[in-house]
Amino acid sequence: MNYKSGFVNIIGFPNTGKSTLVNSILDKKISIITNKPQTTRHRILGILNKKKLQIILSDTPGFLEKTKNILHKIMMQYIKKSFEDADIILLVTELGKFPKIPIIFYKNLKKIKLKIPIIILINKIDKIGLEFRENILYKTINHWNKIFPKSEILPISALKNLNKDLLMDKIYKLLPKHLPFYPKKLLSDRNNYFFVNEIIRQEIFNYYKQEIPYSVEIKTEFFEKKKNIIYISSIIYVERRSQKIILIGKEQKSIKRLRYFSEKNITSFFDKKIKLYLFVKVYKNWRNNYKKLKNFGY
Repeated sequence: MNYKSGFVNIIGFPNTGKSTLVNSILDKKISIITNKPQTTRHRILGILNKKKLQIILSDTPGFLEKTKNILHKIMMQYIKKSFEDADIILLVTELGKFPKIPIIFYKNLKKIKLKIPIIILINKIDKIGLEFRENILYKTINHWNKIFPKSEILPISALKNLNKDLLMDKIYKLLPKHLPFYPKKLLSDRNNYFFVNEIIRQEIFNYYKQEIPYSVEIKTEFFEKKKNIIYISSIIYVERRSQKIILIGKEQKSIKRLRYFSEKNITSFFDKKIKLYLFVKVYKNWRNNYKKLKNFGY
């Protein structure tokens, strides 16, 4: 059998560029990206199909030292799950950063290292000038060599695609021979509703401050194409009435801006004209409500 297929699961720290890496490999934006931590809440599969090759990329939330609510606990369960079905693990860290891996994940990584290849990716090497890069890179590589001796370490820039070809070659060599797990035309395991939710949430992360981005969840109730337009209706859930007031803004200026940029990015994603309707509702303490979280797809 000449066909290769397998799960390449991406784990690591918040804001190290895991989602950027997934989008770069797929050459399609399926994971939202912001400059705030905890942007990724779900485990998202992205599927790359080439001739006699299928790579299933798994994007996961960033490591959390402490879980403050049920939502956080579920997010950390996604990381644990990614240890179970991985053929390859990509551990993403950042040049010049030396964070400690939470003990529960460290133990898992040590345990599976004997069975599953782990590649440590030192991301964002483009952010430091060449005159300083070599010294900082040496220190970063030395740090991870001490934690995971004899592990393969690769400096990359997911944003600039630096060493992307080298990474893809390594992934190809390590993947097992196997028939494809998913239909070849499938890009992700997620549906249209999910991507709409994520795009709206991304714009909330981009345009609102403090607790607002972390207190919202999106649920798309309606998605229907009529002629050449896709009509979408989505509800933004917040935890307090004060957050609803901030989200909507004076004379609805904030919600209008959110709708405009969300609509623009949804149009780009689906390559179709979009008409988006947004509504805001209060659901107290939804991050600690199992029933509501399940309803949101967690």
